[in-house]
Amino acid sequence: MMEVYLDNSATTKCLPEVAALMTHILCEDYGNPSSLHKKGVEGEKYVRYAKEVIAKCMKVQEKELFFTSGGTESNNIALIGGAYANCRAGRHIITTRIEHPAVLQPCAYLEEQGFQVTYLPVNAKGVIHLADLEKAMTPNTILVSIMHTNNEVGSVQPIEQIGKLVKRINQNALLHVDAVQGFGKFRIYPKRMNIDLLTVSAHKLHGPKGVGFLYIDEGAKVRPILFGGGQQKGMRSGTENVPGIAGMAKAIEEIYTDFDPKIQYLYGIKERFVKGVSTIEGIKINGPEIREGAPHVVSVSIQGVRSEVMLHALEDKGIYVSAGSACSSHRPTPSATLKAIGVEKQYLDTTLRFSFSLYTTEAEIDYTVKCMKELIPMLRRYTRK
Repeated sequence: MMEVYLDNSATTKCLPEVAALMTHILCEDYGNPSSLHKKGVEGEKYVRYAKEVIAKCMKVQEKELFFTSGGTESNNIALIGGAYANCRAGRHIITTRIEHPAVLQPCAYLEEQGFQVTYLPVNAKGVIHLADLEKAMTPNTILVSIMHTNNEVGSVQPIEQIGKLVKRINQNALLHVDAVQGFGKFRIYPKRMNIDLLTVSAHKLHGPKGVGFLYIDEGAKVRPILFGGGQQKGMRSGTENVPGIAGMAKAIEEIYTDFDPKIQYLYGIKERFVKGVSTIEGIKINGPEIREGAPHVVSVSIQGVRSEVMLHALEDKGIYVSAGSACSSHRPTPSATLKAIGVEKQYLDTTLRFSFSLYTTEAEIDYTVKCMKELIPMLRRYTRK
């Protein structure tokens, strides 16, 4: 039986060179980067290396990068820190209905603290209407948070156009972009796109878990939400996770080397999968067209088969997929994203997410489609009417 991992939006396999570098740092160059002795200097060297790699990749300044424990922490600093630092200018925030919980929950917290939050709708492809954003902007808008790539259906927002619109209406409003799913799949240049705050997590791009970064434009005002030893200019106190930071930088370096062929490979894998499953009766592909969306995410609704049943049936065949966002898949409530894009009620609990990586092979895709063709008719027969 073949083992097929198609849950890469939840997490990815670590690159061997990333694991090797991290092991070396953990066992050899393990100094605290704040220490003044040789071991500390060795640790600091890796942090500088990471900043150089990421700054070059994004065409930003090294001083604008702050290392965190991942996407959730970065989003919280951006939203809560950004809101409190700018609350004298206004208390209005704009986001969308399809954001990750790591954005929606901080927004809910800020509403409890007296901020007003506008939640923009999306179309059937999961993309906002620019006219809705323009209408929502007010002189009191201090922060706009719109994800780059949706983690459930793979929709991609027109971030460059959004950035121009936000700055045209209110030059002082901050634009935050959760790029956890988009970074490593698209070229993202914050300066060109008018992005003030950008969130990235390493484990979505073949790096380690528990590390990420937040880009903060040098002109953006953000208040720290963690306090301690004053590391990273006081923006994010705490001893830097040197092995994780270096591993993340190594993964980014590898992903963005020969970048275009890698992304075209992913789109080819995605297209092969969509064409294969589309031949199965009662299958519905949610979200954008193949090339309009992210190269690695496909949302599939299977008429007459509950997602949990299908997930475990595929698992028995060695195929690993998701019933939605890994961060919320243990909750029984229907996906807010699927409801926002207008997925019919009958499909809300019959939807699976398939997500690919550079390790995904055509043979794995063909095996998955073959198993689905065998399993779905059988499972439908056993579905209670």
